[in-house]
Amino acid sequence: MLDTVVPRLRRTAYTNLAFAFPERDAAWRASIVDGVYRSIGRLVVSFARLPRIDKGNVGDWIRYEGFEHYERAKARGKGVLFATGHLGNWELSAFAHALMTEKMNIVVRPLDSPQVDDLVETRRALSGNTLLSKRDFARSILHALRDNEPVGILVDQNSAGDNAAFVPFFGKQACTNLTFAKLAARSGAAVIPGFALWNEQEHRYVLRFYPEVEITGDAVEDTARIQLSVESAIREYPDQWLWIHRRWKTRPEGEVGIY
Repeated sequence: MLDTVVPRLRRTAYTNLAFAFPERDAAWRASIVDGVYRSIGRLVVSFARLPRIDKGNVGDWIRYEGFEHYERAKARGKGVLFATGHLGNWELSAFAHALMTEKMNIVVRPLDSPQVDDLVETRRALSGNTLLSKRDFARSILHALRDNEPVGILVDQNSAGDNAAFVPFFGKQACTNLTFAKLAARSGAAVIPGFALWNEQEHRYVLRFYPEVEITGDAVEDTARIQLSVESAIREYPDQWLWIHRRWKTRPEGEVGIY
């Protein structure tokens, strides 16, 4: 349905894949784009069923992998910043973590339609999570981290403005917001990449936590490290990332746009 109604999204996906994987052929790119739409379909289905998911049946939908990384991060006592992205099922990952371990604070961008936004936010909070508006979230995040709570933020989107910098992403310069790295340095929180990845053999998701990302205090360098961790996960599961997003929209001065 999405593919038919908004055909430009498929064109964007092909452009992104040609940009990120110039060595791959058209057939491979087509298979990845088809997989992206299947992945979106799975996400939509699970989102519709969130009211039915509880502590008793959440294991039918998802299991952990790499949970030891989270345990070590929590033991430090300074909170956990989850560096996540539009890979796999970002809606289910936070929802399920609240049921399986503890509630999360998740940063969200209000949707353009107030009615749709109310519905989406209500479902996101059903498992006990706290929603933080992207319009004013830094203070709330720091407060949660001081209480040693986990905070999830999507870090894989194009950005622009004074609080952004170009860092490598799939070997190309990608303009990326620096706020996440700055919050990590200021709070001392552990940074853990985490994604809910579809496992076809098990026919359910795996909420995989990756090793902690080192934070140096240099916002640009730390942002580059975080983006590399996201890129590595996407390379493992390229057909589960949202290639329809114009990730490389903002270009360095003098460089021609790709879209």
